[in-house]
Amino acid sequence: MFLPIYKYILLSGQMIDHICRVILMTFFISNIVPISYFVKATALPNIVNFSLKPEIIHIKPNIKDPHLKVEEVAHGLQLPTSMVFLGPNDILVLEKDKGTVQRIVNGKMLQQPLAHVDVANYMERGLLGIAIAKDNGHTYVFLSFTESGGGKTGDDVIEGTPPLGNILYRYELVNDTSGNPKLLPDLLLLLLPATPGPFHNGGKIVIGPDKNIYYVIGEVSFPSRTVISPSSTHRTKAQNFENGTEPDGTSGILRVTQNGTAVGHGILGSDYPLNLYYAYGIRNSFGMDFDPVTGNLWDTENGQRNADEINLVEPGFNSGWRAVQGMWNQKDLVYAGNLTTKPNNLVDFAGKGKYRSPEFIWNIPVGPTAIKFLNSAKLGKQYENDMFVGDFNNGRIYNFKLNKDRTGLILKGVLADKVAKSDKDLKDVIFGEGFGGITDLEVGPDGYLYVVSIGQGKIYRIVPDDLNNTGAITTQAIPAGLSLAQTNRVEARTHDNNITTFSRIEEARIHLNQAILALHSFNDTQGALDQLNLADQQLLASSGGYNASYGRGR
Repeated sequence: MFLPIYKYILLSGQMIDHICRVILMTFFISNIVPISYFVKATALPNIVNFSLKPEIIHIKPNIKDPHLKVEEVAHGLQLPTSMVFLGPNDILVLEKDKGTVQRIVNGKMLQQPLAHVDVANYMERGLLGIAIAKDNGHTYVFLSFTESGGGKTGDDVIEGTPPLGNILYRYELVNDTSGNPKLLPDLLLLLLPATPGPFHNGGKIVIGPDKNIYYVIGEVSFPSRTVISPSSTHRTKAQNFENGTEPDGTSGILRVTQNGTAVGHGILGSDYPLNLYYAYGIRNSFGMDFDPVTGNLWDTENGQRNADEINLVEPGFNSGWRAVQGMWNQKDLVYAGNLTTKPNNLVDFAGKGKYRSPEFIWNIPVGPTAIKFLNSAKLGKQYENDMFVGDFNNGRIYNFKLNKDRTGLILKGVLADKVAKSDKDLKDVIFGEGFGGITDLEVGPDGYLYVVSIGQGKIYRIVPDDLNNTGAITTQAIPAGLSLAQTNRVEARTHDNNITTFSRIEEARIHLNQAILALHSFNDTQGALDQLNLADQQLLASSGGYNASYGRGR
C-alpha cells in the first residue's frame, strides 16, 4: 500500500506541520491516493475522488521583517527542484518527475521546455540539480539527474526498470537555425550508483570559486527503522564502515573539473572514485553553497529522525554518517542519545579525512534543503553576506549571521549550544515562512533572494517593501511585534462545507479536524483521532525524502 500512495502524494510537503499531516493521514486511512493540497489537485485514472476540495488549504508566504515583501515571479511548475539564472529575468528551472528544463522569461514560462531528459523518478530520483558556466563564448549547462534504465521517464515506477545511474552531464546552450536556444548533450561527467534504494540521491550541484563542479549525493538506500541489511544500502568506507568496501561514489560531495576529471591527485586518495571526494560521511543533503567572503563551502544535511545539520565543509570533511548524526552516536540506525563531539571508530583514510561537528542542529525535524549566502545589500545592509537556509517540512527560511572569522554561526540564548531542541527555540532565526516546501534559494542578477516552492509550483522573490510594483502578486509583510504563527492566513474547509479564512493556524487545525471527522464513519471522535495518530506514526516511520516529507528520509 505504501508505494502507490507515496508515488501520488510525491513531494506534496508539509507546509503547516500538523494540518498537512492530518490531511495526508486522512488519505492514508481512506485509501485515497492523489492530492496536491497546496493549490490544485491532479485527477488520476481509476482513483476515487475525495470530497475535500483542492482549496482546502492556502497560505501566503510571510517575511518577518516589515520592510520586506514577497512577490510571485512564476507559477504553474510541476515539482520544481532547482533553478538558475541564464540572465536578468531569464530563469531555467527543473521539474523533477517530468525531467524537463523549463525556461521562464519576464515571469512567463515558454510554451515548450528548453530540454527533456528521461528520468527515473520514484521518490527522490528525478531531475535534481543545475548549474551554468560561461567560457570563451560557450554557455554550458550542467544537469544532475537519475537516468532512466529503459529510456522512458518514470519507467522505474511504471515497469520496475532499475535506473541506469545518477548522472552529471554537461550540455551546451546553442541556437538552432531559427535562432531558438536549445540544449545539446556535450559530455558525461559522472555516472554514479542509483540503487539499491530510491532515497538520498541528493543531486544539488554548484560551481565553486575554483571553477570546479561540486556535486552532492547521499547514501542512495532504502530507509529503515532498524538495522539496514547489506543488500539495501551501501556499506563502504565513505559511510564510515571500517570494514566496508572501498567508496563507490555515494555519501559524499564530489569535486570534478568542468570536463569531468579529478582535481589534482585527490584529497583522500588517488584511486578512482576516492580521488573525487571533497567530503564524505553524508547521509542525505539537498543544499550547499560557498561563502562569498571566505570561499568556504557549507552544506545542509537531513538526519534520520532528528539532528538535521548545517556544516562547514572543509576539504576532506567527514560528516560522520553512519557512526554519528548531529552530536549523537548512532547504533544500527537507532538514535542512541550519547552526546559526542569527538566520535570514535570513524574512517579517516590514513588521517586525510577530518570529522567536524555541525555548526547548527535542529533536533526536531525540519528537512533543511537549500542554503544560500546573500552576496548583496539589496535587502538591506544588515543581511549582506548572511546565510539563508530553506526547509521543506515547514516552508520556512532561516537567517543566520556568521562569526568574525566566518567559521561558525552567531547563536545566542537557547541556541548558544548550537541545538534547537524545540520549535519555539527557532523564533529568532526564522526569516519567513509559508513557502510550501522550499527546494532552492538563489540570488538573482538583481541582488534579490529567489525562492523555489516545490509544493506550490512557484518561484517567489523577496524584495524591499518600497520597491516599485512590478505587476507580480505580493504578500504583506508581518507587522512588527507579531509572530509568524499569529499572522498566517489559512483557508480551510469547515465541517459545514464552507471555505473560511482563519488568522491562526491552530484555529484552522480545529476546524479541519472537524471536517475530517464529519467525512468518516467512526463511532467516536477519539477513535478517529487514534486512527489519525496511528497513520501519522506509520508515515513518519516509512516516508522519506522527496515524498510526503521531502528531506526526512527515514
